[in-house]
Amino acid sequence: MNLRQIEVFRAIMATGSVSDAARLLHVSVPAVSRVLSHTETQLNFPLFMRIKGRLSPTAEARRLYHEVEDVYQGVQRISDLSHELMARRSGLISVVSSPGIGHMLVPMAIAHYHQANPETRVHFKCLNQDLLRERLLSRHFDLGISLEAVDHPNLITMPVARCRIVCICPHTHPLAARNAVGAQDLLPYDLMSYPRGTPFGELVRHFFASLDEAPRTMLEVGSPQNACALTHLGAGIALVDEFSLQAWPDARFRILPVEGIEPLVAHLVHLRTDPLSPAAEAFVRTLRSVLMQRGLAAPQAQED
Repeated sequence: MNLRQIEVFRAIMATGSVSDAARLLHVSVPAVSRVLSHTETQLNFPLFMRIKGRLSPTAEARRLYHEVEDVYQGVQRISDLSHELMARRSGLISVVSSPGIGHMLVPMAIAHYHQANPETRVHFKCLNQDLLRERLLSRHFDLGISLEAVDHPNLITMPVARCRIVCICPHTHPLAARNAVGAQDLLPYDLMSYPRGTPFGELVRHFFASLDEAPRTMLEVGSPQNACALTHLGAGIALVDEFSLQAWPDARFRILPVEGIEPLVAHLVHLRTDPLSPAAEAFVRTLRSVLMQRGLAAPQAQED
């Protein structure tokens, strides 16, 4: 089956009639009938049976449809990627980010960049770690900002931002009177937790690994942003990163340094084989400027 036959087959499967398929494809009814007849002759078995004025797919057609759909979606992905690559040559940068740093800091950089470069289109998306790496490797995005170092031979990573992990608590909480806290200080209190296997969840678990007991947890949240919202509303205490705090400048909670925990580092990631375009390099400079203004730039970023 060629692509035209696949399009006609999908259209009849979707509509249940040759005339409706013709309208869907913006072609004549005889044209659809000819393609269907030729396809059935080529395959040597019928694809549809006429039942009560409608075309009902045969068992063979139903099995074939699953394979045809995979092929068609693959063709669509190639078409979408081709359009992205064409747009990129005419002034487009595409940025993918981990959610934590992507909630506020990356949008800040995009806003500054757009003001200085209104003619350049920007495509921005937040994705989890696995999807971020996959989309960079498949060239769907030019540049990634990841909260984990991406280990792949075809990708270059470099630290771009660095922040503390801090404890947030309502102003009425007993910990609010302290200047800093350690792991032992948090044990008597209910501490929000993060899902096992997530980067931030593993970071927090590692922090408490040396203690004989784990902190009490009554609330599990999906992200530090969720934890900030709940603490803002007085629902508990949490460990969060300073990247996430950028979205909460007027929050109603106390921010306490945490002793004995490693800082969180964000990395720039891009394909080793594809040098960044001038537009992407300009965006990186803007991002570094935003990070430096907020005291969150990694040392490597400050050297440029």
